[in-house]
Amino acid sequence: MRQRAAHLTTAGLSDALDRLGIVGQVAGVRPLGPSYSVCGPAFTVRYRAVEALGETVGDYIDDVPPGSVVVIDNQGRTDCTVWGDILTEAARGRRVVGTVIDGVCRDAGWSERVGYPVYALANWMRTGKDRVTVEAVRVCVQVGGVTVESGDLVVGDRDGIVVLPASSLAEIVELAESIETTEGRIREAVWSGERLDAARERLGYHLLQRHTGSGGIGLTSREQQWQRGT
Repeated sequence: MRQRAAHLTTAGLSDALDRLGIVGQVAGVRPLGPSYSVCGPAFTVRYRAVEALGETVGDYIDDVPPGSVVVIDNQGRTDCTVWGDILTEAARGRRVVGTVIDGVCRDAGWSERVGYPVYALANWMRTGKDRVTVEAVRVCVQVGGVTVESGDLVVGDRDGIVVLPASSLAEIVELAESIETTEGRIREAVWSGERLDAARERLGYHLLQRHTGSGGIGLTSREQQWQRGT
């Protein structure tokens, strides 16, 4: 499922999340490089404000499994960073595939230069040392209004980040594949000369993301025909 999700767009996955009534679209967090993409299970990190000098800004990176995406909850703080070039190099050495921050990072130019994907609210140079410290890892966190559990699948592209709950992963991926197939058929119809409004109506474009309230895919017989292109 991870390999299949990696071939999907965040737009298609977002529509599938809407269809299933799942909030997984991370608001405000953007790629800090134009060519970034990422797909991997979340390794979650939660920060808090320091209570005393001498607390560590975070030495968790050596415990992150290869292939993971580091997901950092810094409560949306933009006054201090929680990621920089040293963490980037350590992560690359461990074959971590990317970082997502509800907050800011620094050394963004270095991350872009070496091709390590970082998604954040912004980049700024002010250190988080003596300002924030790691409270916990591998715990439930909040990032851009989305609840993230350790092990949830994180997918990112130029449009941003979506989080796919592990418990619903197969359902989300299968539905997103169906949605993207339908959208491809609409593009083909337009290229062949069909009117866009007619193609959208024929293929059920306006229902692709609509939540049925059933807790599942819940396609009607007419929608199933649209998905098959019949």
